[in-house]
Amino acid sequence: MSRRAFAVTTLSALVAGGGAVAAGSAMAGGTTKPARRRATREMRGVWVATVANRDWPSKQGLTADEQCEELIAHLDAAVERRLNTVVLQVRPTADALWPSPYEPWSQVLTGTQGKDPGWDPLGTAVEEAHARGLQLHAWFNPYRIANHTDPTRLAESHPARRHPDWVVTYGGKLYYNPGLPEVRAFVQKAMLDAVKRYPVDAVHFDDYFYPYPVAGQTFDDNDAYDRYGGGFATRAEWRRDNIDKLVTEMAAGIRKIRPTTEFGISPFGVWRNSATDPLGSDSRAGVQTYDDLYADTRKWVREGWIDYICPQLYWNIGFAAADYAKLVPWWAEVARGSRTRLYLGEALYKAGDPAQPAAWQDKAELSRHLTLAKEHVEARGHVFFAAKDVAADRIGAMARVVADHYGRPAIPPR
Repeated sequence: MSRRAFAVTTLSALVAGGGAVAAGSAMAGGTTKPARRRATREMRGVWVATVANRDWPSKQGLTADEQCEELIAHLDAAVERRLNTVVLQVRPTADALWPSPYEPWSQVLTGTQGKDPGWDPLGTAVEEAHARGLQLHAWFNPYRIANHTDPTRLAESHPARRHPDWVVTYGGKLYYNPGLPEVRAFVQKAMLDAVKRYPVDAVHFDDYFYPYPVAGQTFDDNDAYDRYGGGFATRAEWRRDNIDKLVTEMAAGIRKIRPTTEFGISPFGVWRNSATDPLGSDSRAGVQTYDDLYADTRKWVREGWIDYICPQLYWNIGFAAADYAKLVPWWAEVARGSRTRLYLGEALYKAGDPAQPAAWQDKAELSRHLTLAKEHVEARGHVFFAAKDVAADRIGAMARVVADHYGRPAIPPR
């Protein structure tokens, strides 16, 4: 057995067995009895983004074997850094990285949307992750159709071409309209197909609900609002209700199909600024999820609708508009007493990027994030964006995190 295979086998045994056995302690009569330590339980995750081939596959048109090799390399990198969860983007733009009966194969695989890549990426990812003692969270984007505005570039079989009335063009992109009940039903059916087929450990949404605001443009959902918004005082309330319905219905669908599969969401890190709402965070962010994305992320936690929330706290300690050191305690307070676990999204991609502020040129910045988070018992771990940056580790920030905080393996909280 190779050294890597031995390490993987050992880690898998540790995770499956609930942690390592501590060194023996001296007992009366000179005998030594091994004492079992409680397993470390914390989220140690990494996002693997496929949209625009951000992390994987490295480019379109690789052979099936080449794609599989690259995917396994990301899984092995996670194991080597003592991570325990991979969050794999499997529906980046209303398409699929598995043989879906509802949506076409993603173009990130072959370069042609709808073309069979000759293998099952999601099925392979689940199997290979579990073989390494890793959880696999399937990451879906509910409403984004395309990062362009030309429907004719979509596969002929694409639902957006069969139902042009479902589509809204906004900000140079195509989106499904969240205000249409038939859209909400369809996107759930398409995503839940993966839950039916594979023992994924969680379904994961990111920060895209209604799209981020684009100056001077209007998201045209007038017809849907006229048809379905009559019971709401404002369009904003109606839009938030549409997203609330997506969250609660998706949660119920997951529980019905596969009760052991969790549901987590990773929103933009600011719900509302305190200047907007006294319940908000001490921040001055230009985007507030409640007002701009119509995502009442605080409510989802307080109501216990989701199993975990992982706000994207992609700012350094001391950043004036959104200080990591102020947002962590705010989120900890939101999660306190709820059934929803709190994980923290970390901007590894900023470490060593010369375009970022000075704090991100210090390889210890991220390690300080983990140190600060340990002061809050509600913070149950971290997820790093993203896989390409874990592998490259431009200035050694990830290595510093591992050295300072990940001395032994951990299993994800449940």
